[in-house]
Amino acid sequence: MVVIKNSDLTVKIAKKGAEIKSILRGGVEYMWSADPKFWAQSAPIMFPMCGGLKGGRYELDGKSYEMPKHGFAKLSLFEVEELSDSSVTMLLRDNEDTRKMYPFAFEFRVIFALEGGSLKVTYDAKNVDEKTMYCTFGSHEAYACPEGIEEYELVFPEEESLVASGLNGDIVTDYTKQMSQNSKKLVLNDRDFFLDALVFRTVKSRSVTLAAKNGSRRITVDFPGFDNLVVWHKYTAPYLCVEPWCGLPDVVGSSYDFREKVGMRAVAPGESFARTHTITPE
Repeated sequence: MVVIKNSDLTVKIAKKGAEIKSILRGGVEYMWSADPKFWAQSAPIMFPMCGGLKGGRYELDGKSYEMPKHGFAKLSLFEVEELSDSSVTMLLRDNEDTRKMYPFAFEFRVIFALEGGSLKVTYDAKNVDEKTMYCTFGSHEAYACPEGIEEYELVFPEEESLVASGLNGDIVTDYTKQMSQNSKKLVLNDRDFFLDALVFRTVKSRSVTLAAKNGSRRITVDFPGFDNLVVWHKYTAPYLCVEPWCGLPDVVGSSYDFREKVGMRAVAPGESFARTHTITPE
């Protein structure tokens, strides 16, 4: 476990998966405890893809590959490349195991940096191969809602008319449900998560606040440069995942071509694809 801290925050990050395990501010824990009764993770990172694949596989340059849902970064051991009191850079390189699933040489860095009362999380995928690399990524932080999610609401800076896309297993379907209409607030109902996540393919805002109705806690996630927002929790569990994504799972009608997956970026040799989202607990 790696620990970074400043006068406002103390953050613990596991080397496995570069997964945030704890964000403490003023003695209050903001991260989900990863209680296996509901869900034994707290903040898995999605790389080199978001969500699942049709049939659990994809094709590239005439070959077929299998990869687990959300990719392999969440299962991988990262090395600590740089460490200071208030920041850490964690690095995953390609290896024999990753190349069986993903035929590219890469360096994937996750940089955690504390700035006042905020935690900045940067994903940086660098292509160190001699061919174009295809990838995307997304976050999956789970925030504690000890009173239950129906005692919380999501607050956006802009008025949103949110439409959630349905999921059938790992595939985004054509089914949609209107969740809000010209409102800055999304009411959270546990029954909306009975099947799975709420996938918002169109969101005007690039920031959202998970706020307790009684004012006891708030956590704001800023996600400039991320195209999609996913909200999820295990039915009846006391946490909510607020997930900025740069891609999506396969959708109905998807081909198996990895390059055509929604949100996939083509990264030239020697180039990088990077995005930063910021977590601010209050």
